[in-house]
Amino acid sequence: MARVSKLALGEQALPIRFMYKTVPEHANDTGWRLFTGYEDDEFLAEFENLPPVPIQSIVDKDASLDALLDNNAGSVWERPPGQPWQQVHDFEIPYEEVDVEINGDLENLMEPVWK
Repeated sequence: MARVSKLALGEQALPIRFMYKTVPEHANDTGWRLFTGYEDDEFLAEFENLPPVPIQSIVDKDASLDALLDNNAGSVWERPPGQPWQQVHDFEIPYEEVDVEINGDLENLMEPVWK
């Protein structure tokens, strides 16, 4: 799964022109975040505007993405109109602080949510 801008989904989808890979949030997350380049801060502030989407369904629509998916977390790519993908080196990937509790108590592990 990847988080994909709603602007890149549906019948009137715009092409993906910017993407980065962050550390995955959970076992089903690839870490990829894909955008059209037309998203503003207000749009991005709404969590539902970046729904999780199976990455293969996006690659099926744009095969140029496939060659980039093996990159590690921290990779950033952009594609200006009419040009190939170019790696970006001056973009700071946003991240969410995650509060993780590690207690080593194997008897009280939570059931996985992906069952």
